[in-house]
Order: sequence, then structure tokens, then C-alpha cells
Amino acid sequence: MEFPKLKIGEKVANIPIIQGGMAIRLSTARLAAAVANEGGIGLIAASGMRHDELRYEIKMARALTKGIVGINIMVAASDFVGIVKTAISEGIDLVVAGAGFSRDMFALGKDSNTPIVPIVSTAKLAKISEKLGAAAVIVEGKEAGGHLGTDTSVRDIIPDVRKAVKLPVIAAGGVLHGEDIKALLDMGANGVQMGSRFASSVESNAAPALKEYYLKAKPEDVVLIHSPVGLPGRAVRTPFSAKVMEGPVPPDKCDSCLKACKHNFCIIRSLIRAQQGDVETGLVFTGEYMPRIDKILSVKEIFDKLKKEFAAL
Repeated sequence: MEFPKLKIGEKVANIPIIQGGMAIRLSTARLAAAVANEGGIGLIAASGMRHDELRYEIKMARALTKGIVGINIMVAASDFVGIVKTAISEGIDLVVAGAGFSRDMFALGKDSNTPIVPIVSTAKLAKISEKLGAAAVIVEGKEAGGHLGTDTSVRDIIPDVRKAVKLPVIAAGGVLHGEDIKALLDMGANGVQMGSRFASSVESNAAPALKEYYLKAKPEDVVLIHSPVGLPGRAVRTPFSAKVMEGPVPPDKCDSCLKACKHNFCIIRSLIRAQQGDVETGLVFTGEYMPRIDKILSVKEIFDKLKKEFAAL
């Protein structure tokens, strides 16, 4: 059994896997290009990036691959429109938008015919997205890492979304193995998005200390925190996230990075600290099943493993 292809707009991926756009700076050009070279869709995590930095990452990815490369950006980011326009001006293949929803975002890719792909967690929002012009929807369940829009498993959401829309449906949350992909495709998904497995890959831009921290995580270490974005977020318990769970940790300085911020802590700075290897005072976002990952693999090794697992079914 071979993987089916995934078509989003005019772009066709030979393998129906999108690599999650993990911010801040875990998913940069190197990781996105490596995934694209294997036939999947690689995403650069644009949240928290300056425009010149994003341009550099897109150009770098283009130099490393001829495959499909997109960006992931938080709708909640104050510079959401600017980031999307910058990426489109650099010829990005698609834009994935999560951590919020905007009816206006679909018009941003209209002139350039750039696919806009929202992350949703209900059939109702998937149907609205289709009517507004989405090229596809990523349906995220409770198993996903980072900001969450539901406490329902992706496997319980996909069948309803499949009935509600005709556009491509990508399942996200708890996807680690070939059998996970097969099960979700059988439910009606056209592809999957994988974050945790790539966060702990060789090509991930996470510092070695952060990757090792991922491997040490136990199921009881995976917790939910209240993000300044206004959504719950799934993370690994660290000294910092434990403080956040107890009460506010107000930032000393605000960069106004969000359209609306709860100011219970600075999410951008805490994610940057984790990415750089400071797991004591950083926020370590993770998927629910990260503790099931026990080895750092290259992107090629990950794809080879998934292909073998899928072919064996």
C-alpha cells in the first residue's frame, strides 16, 4: 500500500503529510525543506519573526528544496496581515493560519492564488471556511500541541467534517505512526499534519537541550496552561509552566506581539527561551503523545519509517 497524494490548490504533495509549523523558530527553513524533499509539505513557523527574517527563511528553503513550502502563522499575532503579505510576496506555496480565525484572511491570497488553510476544530467552522474560500482545512483535535480549540479527539471530529465539506481535510493531533495515518485517511481525511515527531527530529531548530527534554517527558508531565492568546495550550511541565498554572507571571516588558493579550505571561519570550534550550524558564509546547517518542531521528528516517509502517498495513 502506498501513500495517496495530497492536493491543496494547485500544489500536489506526493506524500499526504504536512509538518506542523512549530514556533518560535523550531520550524525553520532547514526542517521545512527536509520535509518537502521527502514529498511532504514543510512549514516555516512565522510567528515571532521579523519580515526580513521571514524573507531570509523562505529564500533559504527555496535554495534547499524544489518541494512545497508554506508558513504557519497565528491569527492572534498583531502582525498577522503583514506576515502573510510578506510570505506571499516571496512566493510562498501556502499559508496555514491557527490560534484564532479571521474571515478576512482568505482575501489575502486571492490575487496571487495562494492557498489559505485555516486550522479548525469543528465541522461548523470547516464549513464556514469552505464558503469563505479556504483551499483546505487542518482539523486539529485535543491531542495536538500548542494552542487548542477543542477538548475532543481528532478521530471524533474528522467524520463530521468530512460530511460537511468537499475541500481537502487534513487531520492533526496524535499522529506518530503509519497506522495513525491509515486510520485517519480511512475516516475521510485527505492527509495529516505531524508536529511532535518533527519537533524532535535532527533538522528541528530546537536546541539540543530542548530535544533531550522532549525525550525525557512522561505522560504525567504533559499539562494544559492558559495562554495569553486566550486559548488553552498543551505543554510539558517545566518550572516556568508550573508557575503559570499557579497564577500570572506578568512580563517586565510587553512587545505588543498579540492583537489581544491576557498578560498572564509573555508567550513569545517564553517560547524563545525554550527554543534556545532554557527549559527552566521557557515554555515547552508539545503534543499529547510526545512521551511516546524515544529517539531523535532525521526527517528521512522518519519518512522511511512511516512508509514502511503504512505499506505493511
